[in-house]
Amino acid sequence: MAVIGAGPAGLIVANLLRKAGVDCVVLERHTRAHVEQRARAGLIEPRVVEMLRRFGLADRLLRMADAHTTCEFRIDGRRHEINYSAAHGGRRHYVYPQQELVTDLVAAFLDAGGDLRFQAADVRPHGLDTDRPWVTYVDGATGETTRLDCDFVAGCDGFHGVSRASVPAGALTEHSHEHGIGWLSVLAEAPPSTKAIIYALHPDGFAGHMLRSSTVSRFYLQCPVGDSVDNWPDERVWAELHKRLALRDEDWTLTEGPIIEKRVLDMRSFVVEPMSYGRLYLAGDAAHIITPVGGKGMNLAAHDAERLAEALVAHYEGSDALLHDYSATCLRRVWRSQEFCQWMTEVIHASRDAGSSFRQRLAVARLEHLLTSPAAAAVFAENYLGQD
Repeated sequence: MAVIGAGPAGLIVANLLRKAGVDCVVLERHTRAHVEQRARAGLIEPRVVEMLRRFGLADRLLRMADAHTTCEFRIDGRRHEINYSAAHGGRRHYVYPQQELVTDLVAAFLDAGGDLRFQAADVRPHGLDTDRPWVTYVDGATGETTRLDCDFVAGCDGFHGVSRASVPAGALTEHSHEHGIGWLSVLAEAPPSTKAIIYALHPDGFAGHMLRSSTVSRFYLQCPVGDSVDNWPDERVWAELHKRLALRDEDWTLTEGPIIEKRVLDMRSFVVEPMSYGRLYLAGDAAHIITPVGGKGMNLAAHDAERLAEALVAHYEGSDALLHDYSATCLRRVWRSQEFCQWMTEVIHASRDAGSSFRQRLAVARLEHLLTSPAAAAVFAENYLGQD
């Protein structure tokens, strides 16, 4: 088994196959230090945590992660808290930075004798429509080209990776949507100013405060599509966060700190169907992109990885039924998550159309319904926490 990409999807596939006694090789174009320091997502659904615990991959996560049961919407300078845990049987999120999970998964795979090859350049899958595909790559240390023969290829190398690009044109159907929204993503060495994720609606645009650790926070600011970080000096970032997150009648302070990362994200959604071609199976961002609004990206990748590993193990035990159903099984969750994140996007970005008081009032009506209806809160909690 060849696994392309050492992100959460590829590493979960590799660890689960290793535990089942299936040989696999993981190819990663970056260094180990790079993948273990790359800050991305941080909100992990309870279903994913339980899966990792079941396979012995959650020890450090369970010791260090913060459990979350509520989130907060801020409208007109007033806070509205939703206890989604209480609305869904006491289940809870875990806040654990993606790079920490990747570090755990890399160590678990290598400690078990796994074959993980960093700095694998010019990776190219071949023969995907045959019973015996192979992958070639250039060893970053020696410069030598190596051929890896395998039974299957797991494409876990992200949206811009080589896996999906290796599929012949027309073999897959692509669905994409541009939301017409930009986000400035900010990572700061600042202790969280909140105990729960904050989604703030403001006439000047959305602002979000996400937690990552006791010393680092993630912030988001709505901005024009195609905006540049050059337009956002640190002073402007903090001024906008203070303004958009402010509370009217409560004492609340936003803690500042050194900004260590700024990126502009153009909000888009993308799904490819099916998530396979011949002996290539796509997982995670290689198959679908989702807005970060609902914290679903890493969780969908983990679900894909679990289903793919399960299907491959079943193949070696004599059944291809799960491999046959892999794409349909994953896509049901993908499209459900896309729908939820689209709903969230509509709610928190009501001000993206200048002067659209109609859209803004609709958003407030949706949130009022969520805040006052136990039935609506239960549906939100089921989607936000992720279904079993």
